[in-house]
Amino acid sequence: MADRLNGKIALVTGGTRGIGEAIATAFAQEGAKVIVASRKADNVAAAVARIREATGGDVHGVPLHVGDIASIPGVVERLVAEHGQIDVLVNNAASNPHFGPMITVDWPAWNKTFEVNVAGPFALTRAVAQGLLDSGKTGSIVNVSSIMGIAAAPWQGVYGMTKAALISMTRTLAVELGGAGIRVNVIAPGLVETKFASALTESPEILAGFVQRTASGRIGQPSDIAGAAVFLASDESTYVAGHTLTVDGGWSIR
Repeated sequence: MADRLNGKIALVTGGTRGIGEAIATAFAQEGAKVIVASRKADNVAAAVARIREATGGDVHGVPLHVGDIASIPGVVERLVAEHGQIDVLVNNAASNPHFGPMITVDWPAWNKTFEVNVAGPFALTRAVAQGLLDSGKTGSIVNVSSIMGIAAAPWQGVYGMTKAALISMTRTLAVELGGAGIRVNVIAPGLVETKFASALTESPEILAGFVQRTASGRIGQPSDIAGAAVFLASDESTYVAGHTLTVDGGWSIR
């Protein structure tokens, strides 16, 4: 086990599969105490068991519905009381219930996308940042956006809007919190092979289009994103603030 995150307490939302589980696993390998959060308690327990077995790390879990904004302050307060002040927050949980032209989205799908992808991360960030400010500690907040937040996002337009909002939120909070030693940065993954992205990866035509445009000649794996998250969570990035770290194999340079 390495020690780049030794002594840090990290909360990772959407941490029971895909990118979130890869980040939580990498954090545990680097010596952090990791709290995995996701909506379903059974999934949380299973992920905690897998990560503990894989890393031997100090891993815990909490059921958390990121879209339930009213519950977030209480959950964060309870986690701090049980585990100590959270040093690192990774806002990874996301929702994308509408796949199709933007003008055909219904309002319930619109509202769910914004609640989970924007309001939830903001509520978590505010709760964790306030705890850091009150305790006089420094910390790192890592938001997981998408290349769909920096480019046109046909058939994923509402999702893309929320991911663009995360980038804007990151930049402003980086300015407002940076003087207190709280870094806020964002990762913008390209297409990554996960269940969440299966609508894209399981379409031969869409998949071929992504691979052809990507300089690396492949789509990403969750571990590709985890390495970037470790860097932004660690003290190696103490002079990085408000940055959008694109991890897309070169998709966005064409």
